[in-house]
Amino acid sequence: MNKTITRKTFLTKCAACVIAAGLATFALAGCGSQDAAESTSADSGQDAAEPASTGGDDKVIKVGASPTPHAEILRAVQEDLAAKGYTLEVTEYNDYVLPNTALQDGELDANYFQHITYLNDFNEENGTDLTSAAEIHFEPFGLYSNKVQNAADVPDGATVAVPNDTTNEARALLLLEQEGLIKLKEGAGITATILDIEENPKNLNIQEVEAAQVPRTLDEVDLAAINGNYALNAGLNVADAIATEASEGEAAKAYANVVAVKTGNENSEKTQALVEALQSSQVKQFIEETYSGAVVPVF
Repeated sequence: MNKTITRKTFLTKCAACVIAAGLATFALAGCGSQDAAESTSADSGQDAAEPASTGGDDKVIKVGASPTPHAEILRAVQEDLAAKGYTLEVTEYNDYVLPNTALQDGELDANYFQHITYLNDFNEENGTDLTSAAEIHFEPFGLYSNKVQNAADVPDGATVAVPNDTTNEARALLLLEQEGLIKLKEGAGITATILDIEENPKNLNIQEVEAAQVPRTLDEVDLAAINGNYALNAGLNVADAIATEASEGEAAKAYANVVAVKTGNENSEKTQALVEALQSSQVKQFIEETYSGAVVPVF
């Protein structure tokens, strides 16, 4: 019999998604609010004004991004874009809703923070008209623990923290299944929830936690399933994970991180310049040397 803990009662529904009312600094995958948005320009790297309408200078590319690794990768191409006459302005978000709504509203030219599955899910739930212009990288999801060395050592009744948003919870459950800790109903796939757990031989106590907060649970739980970017933010090394998704196969395709734009802007000069810069050999080398397998280029 499965032992699970349902979503915290302090979570309330807002705009067809769940937000953590008590968490002011981080939010993820359709939940929460922006703690701060930091803009930097290609020339100085200093704070810039908040994004204005993109209807102005066609040589300014305004992109919303998560701090790590997305904003870091974007800043690695600022000089390349400057040489082609473009100024890249990066606005950082600790949020998975605002960069999409800002893009939809025309405050940004593009964003780079989400995988394709989340983008598709966001469009369906919110009626937005955003599309992928290019796939850039994949962040292998990992199982981390301060208490056990491998999946076989996970004790009966162990507490496992997983993200509480739809796409990343499914990803965590698939990884638990990959390691033989649970079995999901046939066909559950990338939409799986804890209700799709068919077999739970170790009676795992699965706690659904806002994804940005999962790394903070490591001292309290036996096992935590953590997104690649949040593992990086928490100083976790992918080599220390007791299990990770393979960088080949279905996961890499379903969870490739993309440059998103409003539908119809995929072939604009700005978009093509940004994509060309991000899919360069220099960026591939930067990713491989900087993130040591925690971020994997897919171009």
